[in-house]
Amino acid sequence: MYYDDNTVVYLNGQWLKAQSAKVGLYQQSFHYGNGVFEGIRSYQTPIGPRIWHAEAHYQRLLYSAKTMHISISHSVNELVDLTYQLLEKNQLGDAYIRPLLYTSENMGLQIDDKAHLFLCAWDWGSYFGEKPLHLVTSQYTRPDPESCHVEAKVTGHYANSLLAMKAAKQQGFDDALLLDKNGHVAEATGANVFFQKGDVLLTPKRGHLLPGITRKIVMDLCGSMGISCHEATLSLADALDADAAFLTGTAVEIQGVTSLDGQVFPLSWSESLGSNIHRQFNQQVRAA
Repeated sequence: MYYDDNTVVYLNGQWLKAQSAKVGLYQQSFHYGNGVFEGIRSYQTPIGPRIWHAEAHYQRLLYSAKTMHISISHSVNELVDLTYQLLEKNQLGDAYIRPLLYTSENMGLQIDDKAHLFLCAWDWGSYFGEKPLHLVTSQYTRPDPESCHVEAKVTGHYANSLLAMKAAKQQGFDDALLLDKNGHVAEATGANVFFQKGDVLLTPKRGHLLPGITRKIVMDLCGSMGISCHEATLSLADALDADAAFLTGTAVEIQGVTSLDGQVFPLSWSESLGSNIHRQFNQQVRAA
């Protein structure tokens, strides 16, 4: 699914076939989760592939690396250039791109700050498919921001998401909605969430969530489309009282939500503000 005999990846200054790329089994990121990554999409446009908000993604990668004391010598512009080379070498237009910074072989708990850079890409369609989603409130909560850097995209943080998604699937749902330690709505397993109430959109405040780049794009689109959108502290009762909801993220893009905890939202996806924003979003990513 992710690579074949012809797939080319970038690893520590070299272009290699994916099947021949190797990493050490004793590296700290593998054992303790101290690695950082990004999820980026490119879209085919009339003038060629366009990496969607490439600079913002790589700025966040460098921020995540700094929070985890991982040192990288590449600039944002260098990383963007390498990524366009990656797409060209793999003849990809529409693609999902995964940059990963991992550390050296070190079995101790002293942080090894030297970064190893891995870049790969593959053709990955809609993360959840086309149908609107059924969510369930998770038994797991988002990590406490006093225990880690929740706004950094750290590999180890996603153990929380894996557990929440597995539990949701076992109960017959598509994804989970996670609350924070105070019982307020935070985010889904790998996406931010928006709720519609009347003609207003609400999204959880920063603090316990990863503030996604697609989240910001949606908020900016709301401004240009004349839609009122606010960050707010939301209870589970507020979420259940919403008229409609949707998820946002690089992988999921913009995905409608049909129900939460078995309660169907009153507005269908096609009638919601999220559907209008989704159409505008799709026009922008394909624009030359």
